[in-house]
Amino acid sequence: MKAVLRRAWWWVGALMGDHDYARYVEVHRRLHPDHPPLSERDYWRERHAAAETNPGSRCC
Repeated sequence: MKAVLRRAWWWVGALMGDHDYARYVEVHRRLHPDHPPLSERDYWRERHAAAETNPGSRCC
């Protein structure tokens, strides 16, 4: 039962973008090892700014 709840909680987090910064850091370090990644705060700031300037297919 705990394993099912843990997987469900991970899935909800994935839908909400909770794992996005960790994935960004992993890819950034692999592709640009000589440059430090953005801080988590700056990452989310840039991500939200990009979403505001280019809404794409948002519903609202």
